[in-house]
Amino acid sequence: MIKISVSASKQYNVIMEKGLMASSGDYIKEAFTLKSDPVTGKIRNKKLCIVTDANVDALYGGCDQALQASLSAAGFDIYKYVFDGGEENKNMKTICGILDFLANNKFTRSDLLLALGGGITGDVTGFAAATYLRGIDFIQVPTTLLAIVDSSVGGKTGVNLNAGKNLAGAFWQPGLVLFDPDVLDTLSYDIKLDGIAEAIKAGAIADPEIIDMIRNSTAAEDHGFLMEIAARAIRVKRKVVEEDERDHGSRQLLNFGHTLAHAIEKCSSFSISHGHAVAIGMDIVSAASQKSGWSDESCSGIITETLEKFSFPLKCPFSARELTEAALQDKKIRGAEITLVIPEAIGRCVLRTIPVEDLESFISCGLQSRKDK
Repeated sequence: MIKISVSASKQYNVIMEKGLMASSGDYIKEAFTLKSDPVTGKIRNKKLCIVTDANVDALYGGCDQALQASLSAAGFDIYKYVFDGGEENKNMKTICGILDFLANNKFTRSDLLLALGGGITGDVTGFAAATYLRGIDFIQVPTTLLAIVDSSVGGKTGVNLNAGKNLAGAFWQPGLVLFDPDVLDTLSYDIKLDGIAEAIKAGAIADPEIIDMIRNSTAAEDHGFLMEIAARAIRVKRKVVEEDERDHGSRQLLNFGHTLAHAIEKCSSFSISHGHAVAIGMDIVSAASQKSGWSDESCSGIITETLEKFSFPLKCPFSARELTEAALQDKKIRGAEITLVIPEAIGRCVLRTIPVEDLESFISCGLQSRKDK
């Protein structure tokens, strides 16, 4: 078992353990100091709503499957809300559906939500938890490598608006994060790559050992290896979140590659996944940074080599103008300036603010440098 404690506005544990789905009820009871009635075996006045999408529900959400069986045995009164998955459903309509479901079933502030799924499910569940009755507790049970490495930890929740990605949301920390590596068996290689991209990002900003491990690995799909790099990435994120929970300073370092990634996702109508877009974004930014003299000579090459180790498709199908127009909706714009995360060296990134009018030339520099390699 791997246990990582996070101390932000709320203190909680991230627990990673094989077979954990089957003991999730006991972990939740312990985390929230709940007791079952000695006669009925039920936890008094404690409803729990599982929020999941249709695909994940079929895999892990059934009454006869490990998660629900464990929750029932622990004494929870279980409800379930299933929505259609996909980035196109990460929106306010889904949030309103969850909120109406909770209200119609008379959920109170003493009840719980449980996000079962990937990053989209975690984001919408967390946002619903932050807004229902002005805030109720929720639990993250991620079912993708990307979700455990990144979105399930740190308390950023939110949905997309027509203008851009994650433009509505709230900071709302979970009360517990539970990850069972057995879920990795159901993921395609491409989906695992999404999580590996975020682990590479964590290594580039603060833990060069992650980069070394990935570059030297011959077992990209080995669960033990993936758990190890995930745990290291979570510890990187924990440190930054504890320093700057609400994203006013050092937490912005976690956005390495993300300004361009969100633009790539939008330009592709979300046909390019988040992790793959982050990989392309990191590659372009590191190339532009080196060309601009802001990075060590070897930095861009190491990042590209690490991404190519796992055969990430790094060719960007969009122009600098298209990416700039999409990026102008980014949350990181402050007035006429935008903050970029620049890799000075492997394991050391810095924030650099540039005028918005310089963004297109910076992106163009990175795209051209990639062509020249």
